[in-house]
Amino acid sequence: MYKSASPSSAVVVGIDGSQWAVNAALWAIDEAISRDVPLRLLYVVEPRGHGDIDPEQEARDLACADVSVRRTLVAVESAEKPVKIEWEVLQGHPARVLLNAARSADLLCMGSLGIAHATGSRLGSTAANLATSALCPVAIVRSGGQHRSAGPRHVVVEIDESPDSVNVLDAGITEARLRGAPLTVLATSTTKLADVHEHIPDENARARLDKRLARHRLANPDIEFNPVTVNVSTMNYLEHHADSIQLLVISRHRRPGLGEIVGTARAVPSQVNCSVLICQHNQRL
Repeated sequence: MYKSASPSSAVVVGIDGSQWAVNAALWAIDEAISRDVPLRLLYVVEPRGHGDIDPEQEARDLACADVSVRRTLVAVESAEKPVKIEWEVLQGHPARVLLNAARSADLLCMGSLGIAHATGSRLGSTAANLATSALCPVAIVRSGGQHRSAGPRHVVVEIDESPDSVNVLDAGITEARLRGAPLTVLATSTTKLADVHEHIPDENARARLDKRLARHRLANPDIEFNPVTVNVSTMNYLEHHADSIQLLVISRHRRPGLGEIVGTARAVPSQVNCSVLICQHNQRL
């Protein structure tokens, strides 16, 4: 049977039977608890063709949905955390159904790859579409594999001079507190990467960033701030510090665009092996 919960605040996780989706659900548990909202698992059955419904195929699709939901429920319940769990199985185009769910969601979470992309060659197209279109913040969750860093893994927030950076920095602080992690605030210069051969700190930019963060440090004494200003791209920074980063927080309206971060090109960027939280101006956190 299809089940549909009434639209309400929740952390919504798109699931599809893949391990990446299970990882996304496990990642989202603390997000739901911190917001005091349910964790809602959403499986979308995509219609097949435009002719008459094949009852046998429909039964197989529903059986797949049931297995996927149950598998994810077992994983979430095994975490033994105080989170309320809801689930839905809906029919429709996955991107459209998830975009509609995002209208009332506090956060939408997706695995970086889906069952159709099990070779690991590229980011799921649904996740890439949602990253740029959803009406709430979107988290693209990567499992990250093994990490060689002996120290704590940072939350990194990318800021610039745009108004969006106020919300992005607030989101980064919230995420760092949730994870008990240090917060790296990354401000990059406009120097072209082709003209840069090494990390050269800009002392004037660092002084401006320190001044900008002063009130946030006072307001959040429990957060360890690590301000960083470098004249290289964010991608370059991620590549050099990949093993020490667990989450990257960015604006949907960043320049350059989201493509280099979320991997809308043919290959998933090897530098980005952390999860990514994509914020927007009117986000609900």
